[in-house]
Amino acid sequence: MLNGIFVALVAGAVLVAAFAGRMSDVNDAALAAAKSAVEILIGLIGVMAMWLGFMRVLREAGFVAGLARALAPVLRRLFPDVPPDHPALSAILLNLAANVLGLGNAATPFGLKAMRELESLNPRPGVATNAMALFLAINTSGLAVFPLGAIALRASLGSTNAAGILVPSLVASACATLAAIAAAKLLQRLPLFSAERAALPESVTLPSVRAGAFAAPPEELAAVSPPIVPLRKWVAAAFGVAVLFAVARTAAAEPGFATVKTLLSSWLLPALMAAIVLAGFARRVAVYDAFIAGAREGLDIAVTVLPYLLAILVAVRVFHASGALDTLTAAVAPLTDLVGFPAEALPMALIRPLSGSGALAVMTDIMQRNGPDSFPGFLACVINGSSETTFYVLALYLGSVGVRASRHTVLACLAADAVGVGAALFASRLFF
Repeated sequence: MLNGIFVALVAGAVLVAAFAGRMSDVNDAALAAAKSAVEILIGLIGVMAMWLGFMRVLREAGFVAGLARALAPVLRRLFPDVPPDHPALSAILLNLAANVLGLGNAATPFGLKAMRELESLNPRPGVATNAMALFLAINTSGLAVFPLGAIALRASLGSTNAAGILVPSLVASACATLAAIAAAKLLQRLPLFSAERAALPESVTLPSVRAGAFAAPPEELAAVSPPIVPLRKWVAAAFGVAVLFAVARTAAAEPGFATVKTLLSSWLLPALMAAIVLAGFARRVAVYDAFIAGAREGLDIAVTVLPYLLAILVAVRVFHASGALDTLTAAVAPLTDLVGFPAEALPMALIRPLSGSGALAVMTDIMQRNGPDSFPGFLACVINGSSETTFYVLALYLGSVGVRASRHTVLACLAADAVGVGAALFASRLFF
């Protein structure tokens, strides 16, 4: 299905641009997208290597396996094809936790790691498994508790209640996540999307993604918890108490939501890094060596990702630059008017699954034109805070393991997007 979407985006963009006289814009957008893909990947490599390094420390300290065992009842129901102690479950948990907290930079490396581990269980390389489809559907549903980016933008544009989108965003993203799970589970049962039907011809060659760091068996990768050294435990505990004291001191000095936002956006990741390092230290893990071993995995993934990332970025950028998005918006506006969806916010619903940067620009423009406290501005922020850049995530994650037959993955993700937009409209009217 990604093949058809890619063809439709590129061919549609060129056709619209030819009649609109915007071929030069399409030409510039394609070249800029090619450059942007490399720049994004370079930036991603460092972040990916860093967080996979910290994840390796957690794994060797035994926390990853322990977390998977604690949540095994839920995970077994959602991912019955994945063994309870397999490291894929731990990576999935860390990815979803980072997304819920709005830590996008941390979520991506964990997601790529999860896809690699799921691929190690795949009997048909190049064909998405049920577990992959479900994981990606949940991931693109945009479940997040703190839409800090949208709140910060509303505040900068003079909103009188910048955090007002918090509850409706949570409601909308929760609905989208439930829809993603239901759609993935239902679609995987249809014969049309069976793995056997989607199997690639023997002549198709795929990049190898099973070698290296993922060659060890699951029981070896899921580390047994080493014993805690009492003295080191007290050192880690003392550090935790000191950080909590610093948090309380900062909150008491400047009470209010602004301080809470600062603590979540600026303090959370550094505190998490220190907690992981000290957790490994307390369990006598060779923290530095473990970090280096985990960071190497980020470099392995990056080599495979670039072609897929380049394809989706070029398609999205030329589609936007050609004016095809504006044409599509005008075409569906009469239908959205029937359900009370404001035409001013419609570009946000259409661009959000395609481009994160494009969605940010559209959201800003909507609020500048209509006001941050207008209903179209409010709705655009709720859509942004309760959804994800679906096609970017699909290209990045499926590309990282060389999957070319996505089966029902795209439909499940689009179903979550549709429900998310509908729920955003309902929740916005309820809380506006």
